[in-house]
Amino acid sequence: MSGTRTYTTLGRYGEGRFEDRRSVFIGQAAHVADEVAAREFVASVKKQYSDARHHAWAYHMTEGGIARYSDDGEPQGTAGLPILSVINGSGALDCAVVVTRYFGGILLGTGGLVHAYSEAAKLAVADAGVVVYREYAEMSLTATYSDYQRVSAELPKFGAIVDDTDFGVNVTVRAAVPSERADEFAARILEITSGRTAAESRGVRFDA
Repeated sequence: MSGTRTYTTLGRYGEGRFEDRRSVFIGQAAHVADEVAAREFVASVKKQYSDARHHAWAYHMTEGGIARYSDDGEPQGTAGLPILSVINGSGALDCAVVVTRYFGGILLGTGGLVHAYSEAAKLAVADAGVVVYREYAEMSLTATYSDYQRVSAELPKFGAIVDDTDFGVNVTVRAAVPSERADEFAARILEITSGRTAAESRGVRFDA
């Protein structure tokens, strides 16, 4: 395998608050597993602040590259699209951001709205934290005790995360190595054990 694959998303739920001329903008951001979860998040925010005038939102999903947004009654292009631009600028995928507005009685104008929605979204995303995960190949191998000594010395060299080690008649190790080094790792295990131990793939995952 060549090249390092990464996955960027939000680390946790985040919230931010921005005020302009008595209008209050409350941004909320969260990682969402799929589009259904994104819509449920939007619905939950609307329910939480049911007395607010606007709930502009946006989300961007990995699957299908889906990106959607809504101005929710604000002038076209002044709310949902600026929120989506903040998401895209962060590099995060599989996340949703909702900005709730409590109108303060003073019109902000197109530029003012774009700025306010963007700022509330930025604060929420910053509070949630952007996390970059690396793709790991999950591997499993069973070795004799003498071969295990050789194998265990190689694991740190490949940046492996050891998930489980079972000491029975032989030693079974379940570990994850960076995907781009998986083939090299498997070849190295065969080499140091003279072909007695093979590292078998169990799938992939993303880990920080």
